[in-house]
Amino acid sequence: MPELKSIQHEAIPAAIEKAVRYRLLNEPREAESICRDVLRADAENQDALAHLLLALTDQFGREFGVDLQKAQEILPRFHGMYERAYYAGVILERWGKAMLSKGAAGYAALDWIRQAMKSYEQAEALRPPDNDDAILRWNTCARVLNRDDRLGPAPAGAAGEHDFGDEVPMI
Repeated sequence: MPELKSIQHEAIPAAIEKAVRYRLLNEPREAESICRDVLRADAENQDALAHLLLALTDQFGREFGVDLQKAQEILPRFHGMYERAYYAGVILERWGKAMLSKGAAGYAALDWIRQAMKSYEQAEALRPPDNDDAILRWNTCARVLNRDDRLGPAPAGAAGEHDFGDEVPMI
């Protein structure tokens, strides 16, 4: 198996720009690879962590084998509590939407989206001045809940994925 090559520290800003472009081109695996290269050169790079998390969640519901846990493993690497809460919400929201797109029961997706909204509320309380990103994401979730008829309550006796009593805090 070939050994990976390292990028130069000076090339990090341009590499992150490329990762953003690959995400915009709907090529999240390429964006993920670039972010991992940046993190090999600078393990604490917060921009690379954010773009890696977004590239991973872009892959939810696809056949690439990215699951919830792989994205959640990134959360503790963020330096700030705001970022941890905000990106926890992003993960949960995107997981719920991926479940819907794959035809899962609406009540299961509903649970994930409600959990995302709770994370966004935590992030809102921690947000820096002039940053309403958590509010924008919360509103998006609210609109999804208000418009998608599949997101009704669980039928009697059905357990949602968060109903097992073993929930671990996201942050």
